[in-house]
Formats: sequence, C-alpha cells, structure tokens
Amino acid sequence: MPKQPTVIALIPARAGSKRVRHKNIKPFGGHPLMAYTIAAALASRIFSRVVVSTDSRRYAAIARYYGADVPFLRPKQLAGELSPDIEWVKYTLGRLADEVEHYDCFSILRPTSPFRHAATIRRAWREFVSQKGVDSLRAVEKCQQHPCKMWLVSGSRMRPLLDSPAELPWHSTPYQSLPEVYAQNASLEIAWSRVVFEEGTIAGNIVMPFITRGYEGFDINRPADWLVAEELLRTGQAELPELTQKPYPIKETKR
Repeated sequence: MPKQPTVIALIPARAGSKRVRHKNIKPFGGHPLMAYTIAAALASRIFSRVVVSTDSRRYAAIARYYGADVPFLRPKQLAGELSPDIEWVKYTLGRLADEVEHYDCFSILRPTSPFRHAATIRRAWREFVSQKGVDSLRAVEKCQQHPCKMWLVSGSRMRPLLDSPAELPWHSTPYQSLPEVYAQNASLEIAWSRVVFEEGTIAGNIVMPFITRGYEGFDINRPADWLVAEELLRTGQAELPELTQKPYPIKETKR
C-alpha cells in the first residue's frame, strides 16, 4: 500500500480585520470563532500538525488553548490587509523547513467558515489524494450572482461582461439555461508544498474542484454575514464542530 503524503493544516488568523473587528476571536456560539476551525482540523485526524498563523500574542494564546500549535508569530509585514496568502504560507513552511520539519502538502483552513466539519476536511483530502497530476484543490459552490448577468459600466453606457455565443443574449436568458458556473469559497484549500517554492503560488496551475455541501462553505466576512450565521445556528439549519473545552474568556472589543 503506497505511503500517504504528509499534510499540515495552516489556519490564518491575523489580528487586523476591519469589517468585523477581531472576527477571528469574536465569540460565536459561545467560543471564539477560530476555535471551530481548530476543532474540525484536529478531529479530522489527517494532519501531522495544526498550526495557526497569527501576528498577535493574544490570538496565539487562544489558539493554543483550543489545541493548535503556534510555533512563531507571523511578521507584521506579512499580516497587512493587502498581504497575499503566498507570503505567509511560504514564510511558515520555510520556517518549519529550517527546523527540519517538512510536509508534502498543506491545507489552508480559514476561521471564517465555522460550519466546515471534520468530515468535510476528510472528504476533501480523499478527493485530493485520489487524483493524479493536480497541483491543488479548492472549495467551490454554484455561484449566486451569475457572470452572464453582469455588466461593465462606462459613463452612461454599459455592455455585458461576457459575450453571448447564442442568438439570445445571456443577460436575457433564464438562469436555468445558463452554463453552470462555480465560485470559490474560503472554507478549504489543499496543495502540494512544492507549488509554493517552485511556482510561487498557493494553487499551482492545475486546480481541482471540491464542491461544498449545504453551509460547509459559508464565509463570514461582513457584519451581515455574522447575523446570517447566528440565525443559521439559532434555527438549526447549520451546526458547529463540537468543542469540549470551557469557552475561553474573551471580553468584547469596542468597535
């Protein structure tokens, strides 16, 4: 039986979020938001290590409380609002490699998808390792805003974003008749570590889809998303990964 590749979970949790202040540690369902991603990663039992990448000592303490590793803090210059993922991923894998800690693959699990469970991660991992010749896997879902209905506006005129190959313009075509289009969500990515160092990206060139189900890919980015997530939880439409720890005591920060 071939040896399974090693994989590390990387959970990004910088402290500078603006639309929802300190969203990664904001209490949700009784615990800091990032606790659920840590719990799902640990419960999946596929990772050699679960590492939180943060620039905050406070965040690091919370991550360790819930069972994640924070071997070092992320440099501030790699934790800005416009900092691309490749920078902190390359830094993290490089620092670990300097300590003779190498992993064949890495998975980015963002704390803003709290309804992603261990079973979701295991399903994605099975699909990824079953494919040959791919560089990475990325979570996607059917788009809600279809690009065939989008426009480019210039002054008092506009034109369709996409040209229609058919006689009936796409912008006047029923949604059900349009080509199926998928949008990426932020819940899950898996890639071979080599793409980071050889190609300078987190995805490479050959990307396979991982189609999320239900609310697995729900992403909290704005205050409105937070309200929706709370309602999904309240009504039982979505469930959180189980946590056995007592809630970490967090004082709500002022906006």
